[in-house]
Amino acid sequence: MAGLTSKTVFDIFQSMEFGPTGGDGTGVAQAWLQRHSHTLGLFIGGKFVHPEGREIDSVTDSAGQSVCSTVRAVFADVSLSVSDAREGCEVWGGLSCHARARHLYSVARSIQRFGQSLSAVAQLQCSPADLSALTRLLYHLTGWAQMRDSVLTHWSPRGVVAVISTGDCPLVFQMNKVFPAIAMGNTVVLRPSPQARLTSLLLAELCTGAGLPAGVLNVITGDDLSLAVALAEHSEVDMVTVTGRREEGLVLAGAAAAGGVPVSLSVGGLCPFIICDSADLDSAVDSVIDAAFTGKIELCQWQLLVQEAVWEAVRVRLQERIATLRCLPLVDTAVKCVLDAAIQDAVQLGATLIQPPPSPSPSPYLYPPTVLWGVASCAPCVWAPPPGPLLPALSFRSMSEGLQLANNSARNLAASLWTDDVTVALESAKSLKVGTVWVNSHSLFDAAASFGGVRECGNTTDGGKEGLYQFLQPSLCPLHHPRPTPLSLDYNKFGETNQTAPLPETEPPRAEDPPSQTLRVDRSYKLYIGGVQCHPEAGFYGARVSGGGPGGQYCPVGSRKDVRNAVEAADKAQPGWYKKTAHVRAQILYFLAENLEQRREAFAQSLSNQTGLSLAKGQEEVDLSVAAAFDWASLCDKLGGTIQDTPQPGSTVCLRQPIGVVGVVCPDDRPLLSFVWLMGAAVSRGNTVVMVPSEKHPFSALQLIQVLETSDIPAGVVNIVSGERDHLTRHLANHSVVQTLWYWGSREGCQFVRYTCARAGRRMWVNESEGGAEREWGYSRIEESLQHSTQYKQVWIPSTV
Repeated sequence: MAGLTSKTVFDIFQSMEFGPTGGDGTGVAQAWLQRHSHTLGLFIGGKFVHPEGREIDSVTDSAGQSVCSTVRAVFADVSLSVSDAREGCEVWGGLSCHARARHLYSVARSIQRFGQSLSAVAQLQCSPADLSALTRLLYHLTGWAQMRDSVLTHWSPRGVVAVISTGDCPLVFQMNKVFPAIAMGNTVVLRPSPQARLTSLLLAELCTGAGLPAGVLNVITGDDLSLAVALAEHSEVDMVTVTGRREEGLVLAGAAAAGGVPVSLSVGGLCPFIICDSADLDSAVDSVIDAAFTGKIELCQWQLLVQEAVWEAVRVRLQERIATLRCLPLVDTAVKCVLDAAIQDAVQLGATLIQPPPSPSPSPYLYPPTVLWGVASCAPCVWAPPPGPLLPALSFRSMSEGLQLANNSARNLAASLWTDDVTVALESAKSLKVGTVWVNSHSLFDAAASFGGVRECGNTTDGGKEGLYQFLQPSLCPLHHPRPTPLSLDYNKFGETNQTAPLPETEPPRAEDPPSQTLRVDRSYKLYIGGVQCHPEAGFYGARVSGGGPGGQYCPVGSRKDVRNAVEAADKAQPGWYKKTAHVRAQILYFLAENLEQRREAFAQSLSNQTGLSLAKGQEEVDLSVAAAFDWASLCDKLGGTIQDTPQPGSTVCLRQPIGVVGVVCPDDRPLLSFVWLMGAAVSRGNTVVMVPSEKHPFSALQLIQVLETSDIPAGVVNIVSGERDHLTRHLANHSVVQTLWYWGSREGCQFVRYTCARAGRRMWVNESEGGAEREWGYSRIEESLQHSTQYKQVWIPSTV
């Protein structure tokens, strides 16, 4: 600072003023825009293209002034970008893992070299760009690209991946989709969010300059939702991943899923900020101000939960800190009216406003940071807050009440927990229904740590090794197969009708048959709900099915009420089942295998009667079913979680937790083996299940009820509802408590499940079983099953040592 000021060091320490800076980088950004004549085209095939006759969209700064324009792509541009990505896929996929790792390393070095340019362009568009996080991501993925074939065995790239961002999604969140897909051997077509158009185009140009082959990363711009829908529905796209706003994300997910393409969805949600009575209040208040009013991540909408013992102390500190803040920029001037209406409703419900002093020159692009202190929990701004600098604050008495309040929303994305009590921190972190928990910290991210919501916040996990699986598929699947044309299916009427009650079937006695002295005791198969065998609620059985006994048997037909009862029983049993130790769950599955082995001959004969196969084949299937139960029992206590290596001091713990209630619609082939395999995959990880056995061969599963009853499985953990497959699938897919649905069945059913679950942001595992090869139910499918039966929770525990 010598030569730049006449002040002494003592004077500077007295005033604590900032020294001179190197400039805001506007000149660098303007020079890049000038090189492109302030009109940026589409980045396709490794270069900018400017198709004729296209409309343009203006890019504005925080003051509403236009800085440049971008081309608005149309369907022809989408097809061109996907075609180039398909060609690039042949080149990129043909490289060795080491060659791809070298390319990613070069990209990381290029971003470090030209970081000032990226920062300047991001600042010009008022879009956050964390370059340190971006380079850390690329260096981390360089390692995974190098190790893909040696560590992620039995997995292959999907092909062309469409990455679609909506709303105010930051650049780093978008690249957390783009670069993992590229590292795994896929090529990408990116439709960036409006706030990250310029940085995405510049980054694509930097990647090409670093040597990334043409077609590996393509960027098309355009704010219209129809453009994103066209990309999601394109027949040459092998996977679609969406991040950003929930409403637009669900529309895009439904459009892609209807065409049979896999969809991963990461949308925004709520983030409870919990301050306990044992917390460092000054640090907690500073952090909540930083999280709610400094960050510009629309994906996280914070709500403040304060324990009553420190309610008044937190309010005083908040008022002091809020008074020093300035107004913040809005994404859109229309948001101001929405914020005003939300605040007015909250005040009418008893909230107290905490705001800084009014600005002398108010602007429609700026809004004051606002805390709604003591807002009623029923206020709309609590559970569906509008985007903007708005923080609702609620109180709670005990920790159990605070956790219940925090878990009250199905849209929780992450949580920040403030307490100096280690026991409270660890127990609360495990109980919070979120994807990430920050203990005495907030908004910590790293490439090695997973991040993702649960329930309605998405159906996938980003970051770390866990986030790579969404861009991979089992090696048994072809790299690219033509997508079938979507069926003309009325989703509102699919599976609407159930079977009708059958007419009695009688056979006249034959003269050669001698009269029986003892009438055989009739056996009536039942459903299994909540640990009890019960008749269907509708009160009737379906048509006679072969294999249930001499001459066939009637199968119980479940209905909507039976599905409702089974889901309620599973939901009630799930917390207790998960709290049981992994050792206990393993012992129960071993006991199940033991009891199944005791009835080997009876089950083998039943399988032979149902399927028409030989008795030896039936015995083989029973043996494989026993082995499947052993497989899942052996894994119960082997996959609890890991400690992640992150640059931040402290511990970052990745927990593998159950998803919740799992609906399973079983295939017709291997009716006993598939049932035991899928049931074991779910319950071994702490989930509870509602099982729909094979519609064609249901009696193996119904006979298994007696084995379940003698194997110490708690009531409600396994529920069995037989009947018409499409009808039961309809009600499972539309039930809000069912967190994931596994389906094997017809092409129509697959399309219905994909569309319905995607539109709800729910997880799914869909497999078309009709007309295809018989599925292998073996150990090679273990990792795939684990990805569908567990979800990840990241717990950040900072350290001051």
